[in-house]
Amino acid sequence: MNERVAIVGLGWTGFRPVTPEVSYRELMYDAALRAYTDAGVDPRRDVESFVTVAEDFHEGTSIFDEYVPDQLGAALKSMHTICGDGLHGLATAYMLVRTGQFDIVAIEGHSKASNLLTIDEVTAYAQDPVLNRPLRFNTHFVAGMEMNRYLHETGTTREQCAAVVVKNRYNALANPSAPYGANLALADVLSGPMLSSPLGHREAAEHADGAIAMVLASEEKARHLTDKPIWIEGVGWCNDSPSLESRDWGQATYTQEAARMAYRQAGINNPLQMIDFAEVDDIYAYKELQTLEALGFFRPGEAGELTADGFTTPEGELPVNVSGGSLGWGHLLDATGLARALEVVLQLRGEAGARQLEDVEVGLVQSWRGIPTTSGAVAILSN
Repeated sequence: MNERVAIVGLGWTGFRPVTPEVSYRELMYDAALRAYTDAGVDPRRDVESFVTVAEDFHEGTSIFDEYVPDQLGAALKSMHTICGDGLHGLATAYMLVRTGQFDIVAIEGHSKASNLLTIDEVTAYAQDPVLNRPLRFNTHFVAGMEMNRYLHETGTTREQCAAVVVKNRYNALANPSAPYGANLALADVLSGPMLSSPLGHREAAEHADGAIAMVLASEEKARHLTDKPIWIEGVGWCNDSPSLESRDWGQATYTQEAARMAYRQAGINNPLQMIDFAEVDDIYAYKELQTLEALGFFRPGEAGELTADGFTTPEGELPVNVSGGSLGWGHLLDATGLARALEVVLQLRGEAGARQLEDVEVGLVQSWRGIPTTSGAVAILSN
């Protein structure tokens, strides 16, 4: 068994609202090539297993891992797809190395959302085919209902949710990879068109195309490959109730349980004191607040007030989504969790450029697969 696992290579390409000049295969190849170069490995010789995160409905093909090996250099190697968010894929790659079965594993996640002309209708196929799908609920309608319940239970306000949009899209201005950076005021967010009351259009992340690849290695291999290994201290994941009728609408129970699992592995008993910064889900603005409370950083109802007061800005006591999050970077379908992890690794390596935080040693990554799931994951990374 390998006692420790590190991220030793990073590669990414994109991210833009549309990429008509490249296919998803070209995006994947570009990101993978950069990751292998960064790690100093040859996929045909050194990488023993490969993981891709994808949803067949979004890809338009079944058994998607059959369309992956060529551009990852994975021909005739162990290769499989995780039908989950990118952070679930990272957890899978971590376990493949941790068990001692492999010493070097590569993971890839991508988005070609611009190819999907009816993405909301495609995503709606994830709903219960008997109870929910005949009612034609779209994803934003379900999100609006959850946001309404969250605001009601915690006393959080729409203004506090809008503060998440203002913060994250402003943070994105310092991220050259983020296409949705903007300098907005609260009034700009609140006066925008309504998506599904009380959820405003500007409180939902727009989609983007791009790809991210990472190389993971055992401790022995990592110390030979890089002088800046980023250690995976703990990972956790949880799937709560799949049905809309039997879930807890006011809180993210799946994130609470995933965090408990990751904290136990990493030896964290006080996240606000022991974690320097976080990259969390903000596909919808209210989800960032709900998630921070589920992670134990704040009590229910505190996240909105503290966000509005600047507690989670890059200069605040707990920087959150310094990258711009999905609101600034774009929603990357199943690669979204890898985008959050990418930012944490860059920060811990001191390679985040103009948005670099000072003296950070431990970062948290959290992801959610999106409506209608209650499926999330958490990872603790350190340098």
